[in-house]
Amino acid sequence: MRQRSLIAITAALSAGALTLTACGSRDSDDKGSDSGGTTVTIGVDAPLTGDLSALGLGIKNSVDLAAKTANKEKFVEGVTFKIEALDDQAQPSSGQQNATKLVADKSVLGVVGPLNSSVAESMQKVFDDAKLVEVSPANTNPALTQGTDWQNSKKRVYNSYFRTATTDAVQGPFAAQYLFNDAKKKKVFVIDDKKTYGAGLAATFTEEFKKLGGAVAGTEHINPDSKDFSAIATKVKNSGADVVYYGGEYPQAGPLSKQIKAAGAKIPVVGGDGIYSADFIKLAGASAAGDLATSVGAPVEELPSAKEFVANYKAENYKEAYEAYGGYSYDSAWAIIEAVKKVVDDNDGKLPDDARAKVTAAMQNVSFDGVTGKVSFDEFGDATNKQLTVYAVENGAWKPVKSGTYTG
Repeated sequence: MRQRSLIAITAALSAGALTLTACGSRDSDDKGSDSGGTTVTIGVDAPLTGDLSALGLGIKNSVDLAAKTANKEKFVEGVTFKIEALDDQAQPSSGQQNATKLVADKSVLGVVGPLNSSVAESMQKVFDDAKLVEVSPANTNPALTQGTDWQNSKKRVYNSYFRTATTDAVQGPFAAQYLFNDAKKKKVFVIDDKKTYGAGLAATFTEEFKKLGGAVAGTEHINPDSKDFSAIATKVKNSGADVVYYGGEYPQAGPLSKQIKAAGAKIPVVGGDGIYSADFIKLAGASAAGDLATSVGAPVEELPSAKEFVANYKAENYKEAYEAYGGYSYDSAWAIIEAVKKVVDDNDGKLPDDARAKVTAAMQNVSFDGVTGKVSFDEFGDATNKQLTVYAVENGAWKPVKSGTYTG
């Protein structure tokens, strides 16, 4: 997923091009000035280099498209939007540094990202202390919005944090229901990468699978830096499992699938949205046929509301695909744009001195028809759209096989 130096340069040039066309940065001295000629920056934090860059660059490009569209439509009169995209390399420490940098730029009134739930954990307090709104198109760990004890007592921790993706409290059980009820799989081997996203997803899947009557043939944890899974592949083969569930991301899931098949276990590998990428299929090779992934929302290509996004993305000639989170990234950026518009409209056409706090407050009531469907947020900052889709690898590509919502 990460194509490195050339894409990083392209990303920088893309962000730079937007900066050049903007009307000049708004700093702390002109917060209350007339909004004619005001520039508002939308920050982006995502892995723009490294193994997960395919997803990260899709996020960045989609936010870029939202900013360009708002400017073209003059959606907020007198306000020009630009983006500032920072690379977190899927590392919490880098994400925290990026959060600090974005907070220091007074023109930043909202941030889209990050991709990884573990990175989000390192950023939330930094943004919340600054009353800077953050909207993730991809974080799925329930604790980010509902607290660490979310299974027993939901409690919102950070009022500045929102997301357009549904959570693993829904995604894991949805996959379990599909495998047990539709695919008729009864015995699963569960593997995770020990990271916040992967371990959490595997846990919610396992709980639901067992509740339905399925058996767990074995469990293993892998090192995310490893590419040799031969020992685990042998355990899977010997376990008698008829399916593997993997909590993690595609850089490890692809080789894992390939090695499980090579060991003689001709069974599907199933994962969440973290493996739903074309790069998974490249890494897994021909043996990926029949593997499955769940991802948030309905297939973007099949949504009437997404046709314009798909056409406009293509017209911009981005070098990278919008990938799994493109539509959600566009909607995350547009939610920020809608909140800015509300704040400007409520203040006689100009940004108030406390613009960040007011944009964060306005986000709670944002509601619009987006690329991915209806976009709005519940009392925890979670997306009200809980739809998910199961995809299968067929003829070297992901094909949707079932869309729906988890019925708990």
